[in-house]
Amino acid sequence: MILELDCGNSFIKWRVLPRAGVGAALASGVADNGEVLIAALADRFAQQLSTCRLVSVRADDETRLLCAALSERFAIECQVAAPAQTLAGVQNGYVDYQRLGLDRWLAVVGAYSLEQGACLVLDLGTAITSDFIAAGGAHLGGFICPGMPLMRSQLLTHTRRIRYDSAAVKQAGDSLMPGRCTAEAVERGCRLMLRGFVSTQLELARQQCGDDVAVFLTGGDAAMAAEWVPAARVVPDLVFIGLAIACPVVGEK
Repeated sequence: MILELDCGNSFIKWRVLPRAGVGAALASGVADNGEVLIAALADRFAQQLSTCRLVSVRADDETRLLCAALSERFAIECQVAAPAQTLAGVQNGYVDYQRLGLDRWLAVVGAYSLEQGACLVLDLGTAITSDFIAAGGAHLGGFICPGMPLMRSQLLTHTRRIRYDSAAVKQAGDSLMPGRCTAEAVERGCRLMLRGFVSTQLELARQQCGDDVAVFLTGGDAAMAAEWVPAARVVPDLVFIGLAIACPVVGEK
């Protein structure tokens, strides 16, 4: 079985695939750290993992320690995705290709592999990233801005009189009517900022890539954004699709 990891700044997303890498994931989850990850895997896959591939935006030392811990516990080798100037028909658009975040790069590669044409990739997580890919596979660059969690936390951290809990977040609901309490005002204001960013990215993508550009949404708030972009494809595992291309497993179909 193949263990896949997406080691982000806040969490480690994981899933386990059949040996050939074909078919639905056998299991998946999110771990706060490497110890929690190994404990979750040991409960179900102590002797069944054959290899691991991962993408990490964490420090090199932290990534190496995680790989060593996985190798020791499960007797597997870890393939770590690396920066590339070109991959699967996509040309990295950064001036210094090694500076493009690996999770962004793999999402771009994954989207282009699915569309084989012009794409806009929006990853809506703690931060929001957008990337533009021309029909011929040229990555044209993109944008980074705070996502809903960062916008909320900045207001809560730096504004003394704004205070509310997670229950208030839920109570604020999906409405975009003017808020009549602080939680509603903040949550709906952040949502409007997010919607404005998404709308602007669509306009720019059509200017850069043509009117028939395909839109891919991934990340924790992708479902929310899908309400504003009905034609978009929500692909939660977009980074993993790119990871499989960057780190093919011998014998994988």
